[in-house]
Amino acid sequence: MKFVDEVQIKVKAGDGGNGAVAFRREKFIDKGGPSGGDGGNGGSVIFKATEQLTTLLDFRYHSLYRSRNGYHGMGSDMNGAGSDDLILETPVGTVVRDSHTGNVLVDLSVAGQTFVIAKGGRGGLGNINFATSTRQTPRFAQDGTPGEEKDLTLELKLLADVGIVGFPNAGKSTLISRVSRAKPKVADYPFTTLVPNLGVVPYKDKKSFVMADIPGLIEGASEGAGLGHQFLRHVERCRVLVHLVDLSAVIEGRDPVKDFDAINTELKKYSGVLAGKPMVVVANKLDLPDARDALPKFLAAMEKRRVHVLELSGATGEGLEALLDACARELFSHASLKTRVKQKDALREVVTAETAFRAPKAEKPVVVKAVKQKTPAKKKVAPKRPAAKTSPVSKKKPAAKKKPVVKKAKARARA
Repeated sequence: MKFVDEVQIKVKAGDGGNGAVAFRREKFIDKGGPSGGDGGNGGSVIFKATEQLTTLLDFRYHSLYRSRNGYHGMGSDMNGAGSDDLILETPVGTVVRDSHTGNVLVDLSVAGQTFVIAKGGRGGLGNINFATSTRQTPRFAQDGTPGEEKDLTLELKLLADVGIVGFPNAGKSTLISRVSRAKPKVADYPFTTLVPNLGVVPYKDKKSFVMADIPGLIEGASEGAGLGHQFLRHVERCRVLVHLVDLSAVIEGRDPVKDFDAINTELKKYSGVLAGKPMVVVANKLDLPDARDALPKFLAAMEKRRVHVLELSGATGEGLEALLDACARELFSHASLKTRVKQKDALREVVTAETAFRAPKAEKPVVVKAVKQKTPAKKKVAPKRPAAKTSPVSKKKPAAKKKPVVKKAKARARA
């Protein structure tokens, strides 16, 4: 797969739909009034960072990305539908710039991060929205607004914790192939690496970090010489730099100290941020006799500059563990430093508490005045009422006397 880290594209958001001019025409309804609906909103263009992509190759063959327009409003109070947004997935670490001004619009450095780069147009209002008591038949509607249109430049900056820099054929590809599962091209001629390579380096205590193999730099790389200027942007995001110095360059008549100074000068010219990054200096290819003979002179020169140098042989694996320890020390030192500070603060609090307990400060005696206690007043108890006398006779009511039944006089005898 071809590695593409810079492309230029054009995006166009969808236009908003126009509002409708319509009136009700129904049987038995005179002067129904306006019934034009609103237009729908146009779709926006959205960038989304994903870890599934590692290159901008998809944008190389398709340079125009346009979202759909919103639908127009219709009669019978029907609004137009809005269009869906156009989502463009980019690799994590993509920087979006305005092609005309060069300003950075967004830096997609987190997986799942989204950004609306071109907002869709708003739909227009139908004539139903303009009806008033004095203007009951508006014969006009509002048009939708156009969507945003931009010319963009996409730059990919790889996200790596450790970046390997050095002259061409210094052993960068060999190093990353030994410490990770990356399989870059390895050969005995310069500029073997034409694209950056990433590799995950496993470390102790289930920790790991990402290492990047940057194509070789030469003198004048900051001005565009060689391949350095094209790929130096990938070093900007690295937290630690591993500077490989090829001691076997003495065979070709080069001085390793001058090579070391030349690379640092190019990094400083390209960006002041690169010059201030932590750097691990490594003397490589010590398996060769000429490189082993040039080691004392190089160490003496670096000692005068107070630069610590690690010895390494990428071919035999000598010094790999010390190199990984140095990288991990620079990467994880901030977290460990915070932990040590917290532990010291906690220990200081404990010591202070113990000292205060053992040697309490003398306090003034507290004089407590005697206070007369008031005797609570006795509560008055109301006299008990005498209980009502109850007769031994049952409380049942006496039975009512039955009234004598008086028979009605018989009817008079018949005459």
